[in-house]
Order: sequence, then structure tokens, then C-alpha cells
Amino acid sequence: MERLNDYRMKMGLTEFIVSAFLSMASVCSAVEYVWTQKADMPTPRWNLATCVMDGKVCAIGGGPTEDSGLDWTRSILEMYDPATDTWTRKANMPTPRSVLCASAVNGTVYAIGGNGSGASVVEAYDPITDTWTRMADMLMERRFPASCILNGKIYVIGGTGRGVYSGMKTMEVYDPATDTWVRKANMLTGVWGLCANVVNGKIYVLGGRPGYTAIRNVQEYDPATDTWTRKANMPIGTSQMASVVLGDKIVVIGGWLHSNNPPYTALQIYDPETDTWTIGDDTPFLRAAVSASVVNNRIYVIGGTDRPHPCPATSTVYELVINGPPPDFSADGIIDSLDMCIMVDHWGTDNSLCDIGPMPWGDGIVDVEDLKILAEHLFEEVNDATLIAHWPLDEAQGVIAYNNASDRDGTLVNGPLWLPDGGIVGGALQFDGIDDYVSTEFVLNPADPEISSGFSAVAWIQGGAPGQDVVSQANRASWLGADLTQGNLMTNLRSGRSSTPLLSRTCITDGDWHRVGFVWDGSYRHLYVDGVEVAVDGSPLSGLASAEEGLYLGAGSTLVPSTFFSGLIDDVRIYSRAVRP
Repeated sequence: MERLNDYRMKMGLTEFIVSAFLSMASVCSAVEYVWTQKADMPTPRWNLATCVMDGKVCAIGGGPTEDSGLDWTRSILEMYDPATDTWTRKANMPTPRSVLCASAVNGTVYAIGGNGSGASVVEAYDPITDTWTRMADMLMERRFPASCILNGKIYVIGGTGRGVYSGMKTMEVYDPATDTWVRKANMLTGVWGLCANVVNGKIYVLGGRPGYTAIRNVQEYDPATDTWTRKANMPIGTSQMASVVLGDKIVVIGGWLHSNNPPYTALQIYDPETDTWTIGDDTPFLRAAVSASVVNNRIYVIGGTDRPHPCPATSTVYELVINGPPPDFSADGIIDSLDMCIMVDHWGTDNSLCDIGPMPWGDGIVDVEDLKILAEHLFEEVNDATLIAHWPLDEAQGVIAYNNASDRDGTLVNGPLWLPDGGIVGGALQFDGIDDYVSTEFVLNPADPEISSGFSAVAWIQGGAPGQDVVSQANRASWLGADLTQGNLMTNLRSGRSSTPLLSRTCITDGDWHRVGFVWDGSYRHLYVDGVEVAVDGSPLSGLASAEEGLYLGAGSTLVPSTFFSGLIDDVRIYSRAVRP
């Protein structure tokens, strides 16, 4: 009961926090990706470049269409202010161009490369004087390049030469302080129509086309060693897309396989730390030859085209806000002082469960930024359609454990004891470790193609002993249990006879309250304890074995006596998606 008492003692500490932030509390949408159309750009353009300066987005160059009868290069600079949702026309670039890149360093915007006579041109814009200045040309001509900023210098990467569609491997670096260029190591694969972003001191080059068709390649550049490394492929090969850094993730928006194809609506998210990709909700529009920038944690997607050739330009601006999951750390269906207690318990750590701010992925430490997000959700009831089974185990008597999410109630067998006030979230069930357990109706088949993208099982437990199970599927496998030797969290859900159990090194039978979780993401098994991932497969699995039976809470799949749980189980949840417990 020590962990539970710690949480209850923290209630006093959190009361003043709740009061202090109560005025900030509001019910927020549970939608993860929120798109809002903003004021149109005055001049429709595609193949433009954008960058951010002083909280405003500079939209530079680009063209109206690729019809040969029109001048598809532009010198226009228009500046968007997200705070007022307004556009302002600024001084034209001296060299009209499209398919360029742009970066802002120390209050100056640099427009680099592009088509026509601007293929090697660099021009600097001073917002104070509203004037442009010609700077040192690049070492090479580049159309469709990408640029990014690292340590105050501009890295210009890839592209294609004038009149050809073959990707360049070369990278050169511009120093604004000296107005000079130097060459760096070549990429592994030359591409044009690429994107480049910086995360944690390394450059990530995404997609692009070596020739006429986009590829899925991701290439990482380490400036400390001047070397390139291949990373995990994008789910969808794309080019002339937009990409931005949000938190420590890279968000890739739209693009196309080839300009003869319709543009994508795909939203792809890359985590450099884990070298993994996820697919977000589709955009509400088709878009390629587009640009995007981030201001105040909001993504602004600007211009581009929504069709294949002849590619008329658009003027639309969309704002994207990505909200993380509601901060229901206790998983009790409401965000309240108990969640505050859990955050206080992890204050100053890098706990992934509580590191929610800035949205959507946190910043590596539980601090006031996370508290602000939690306060915005206070007293919000969490309604998750993917929660397909939820046994709160809060009853005071009887032999039925009611399921709040569906009609698959549980039946108490051999008399586990109700403890109405003994749980981490309300009441709990006490199991004797001899012969009592809860039996439920069928909930899901781990091999069901309808949940091929993932499912999750989460529970609070206190006590137990090595070899005992928390959740298992009758006559099949243990979903959550303790290993035979150390009492460490494990799962025996497998893809077949050739696979092995997944075992962590984290003990769950030490007498403290723990929130344990199993997550299947469609390729990998994950185990979590108290919001921290403690085990994951080293290589992807082809799937999980089929099972059509119900679940046991507090007993092994074949009801072997040594598998009966001795301790408390509380608030068991099953989701038809991969969650971060």
C-alpha cells in the first residue's frame, strides 16, 4: 500500500496546484489532428519556399502554373502573421525564381537556388529596411534543393542541374558571417525535390527523386564526422512535399510519387530517436510542390498544387495542431487530481507518460510545460472509441465485474474479495493466489486483421509473485504476467512456435502499485511499467497467433495453480489500437 499512500499524501500538494491552474482548465477536443483553413495567400503559388522570421512566415518565389504559355517564376515575397491571420506584401526578390529553398538566420532571410538564371543565386532579405542584397553564389547550380540550419550555418543539399532531372549527391554549407561556401560529404543517394530537417544536431534528408520517381530513403548526416547513414525508410515514397520539425519529430506532409500522379494526402511522422515512422490522419486536401513552417507549435501548410500536370497553383493556407492523447495517466476515464498526483510523482524526470508538453510529444522532462497541458484538460471525461473493454473492478459485492466499455462482463470464480476503497483508482479485487480469478467473454483475437495495426492491454496491480499472471487468454497465452525467476514483467503472446516470450528486466512483484501494459503495434510487442517502455522486440514479427477464447484476470491461460495471482488488480483496460500506457 506504500505507493497508494504516497499518491494520497500528494493530494494535499496538488490541491493548490489545481486551484492555481483552475482558470486555465477547459474541455479540449479528443481529435488528434486538427486542421483549420486560414486566410488565403494573396498570390497563388506552387514550388515556393517558406521560412519563419520573428514569428511570421515568409513565402518566397514560386509560380502560378506550369503551362508553357505563362511565366511560372515569381519574385514575390509575402509575409503571413499567424497571430492576426493576415498577409503583407514585401519587396520583390531581384531574381525571380521557383523551385528554390529559403532559410532565416539572425534576422535575415536567404533565398537560395531555383530555376532559370537563379540556379546558383543567393539573395538576402533584410526585414528592417525591406531590401534585398546579392550574396556569394553557391558553388553549384541547384534546382529543387533543400536547405536547413545547423549551428548558425545553412546547409544546402541535393537538387538537380539545369535542364536535367537527375538527383545530385552534393551538399554545401553557407556561413552568413563570412559570406562563404564550403563543400561537405556527399549524400549516399542523390535526390531532388527532397526535404531536409535538423533534430538533435543531425540532418535528416527525406525522400525526393533520384530521377523521375520518388523514393522512400531517409539519409542522416552527422556533422561531427562528416558522414551519412541510411535510416528507416519512409512508409510512402514522396517528393516535393513539405516537412517540419515539431518537438523532436519530423512531420512530412503530402508530396507525390511523380508529378503525373495525383498528390498525396498522407501525413508521415518520423522519430529520429527510435528511427521509426508512424502514419497520421490524412490531410483534408491533396497537396504537392508545397511548403510548410512552424510557429508556436502550429504547422502552417502554404500554397502548392492539388492536381497532376499541368499543376495549377493554390493559395490556400491550412493550420495543423497535433494534440497528444488526453493526460488521463491513471486511466480512470477522468482527468483530475489523481493525474496531478502522478505528475508530481514524476516531476523533474523524463517519464514518457507525463512528458506531454509542449504538445504533442513533450520535451524530455516533466515540468511546468506539462502541468500547463494537464491543467487545460482538468475535469475532462475521456471517451475513447478504441477502448473495447474496461473492468474498473469498483464493485462492492456480487459475482459480476462489470465492463464499462461493452457487454463483455466478467464473472468472479472462487470468490476473489472486493475492496471498495483499496484500489489505485477507486476499488480493486484481491486475489488469494490459490484458485480465484475472473473469467470474461471473448474480447478480441490477436490475429484479427481488423486490429492488425495494434491493440493494448493495461492494468494496475499490487503484489503478485514470480510465475503468476495478470491477464491471459483462456487455453492460449499469458498477455501480462511475471516471469518465473525474478517476477519481471513478461508476455507470452507470440507470432508462432518459432517466436519466444518477451521478457523485461523490471520487477512488478515488489509490493508497490504498478501500471503494467502490453502493446502490439502491428509489428512489434512492447511492455510498459509505470509509463516507461521496459521491453520491445528486436526485430518485427509477422503477426500474432490466433485465439478465439475469453480472458482470465488473475490466472494463467490453463489455470495451472502456480499462475493464480496473489495481490490486487485494478482498472483493467483493452484497446483496439496501440496506446502509450
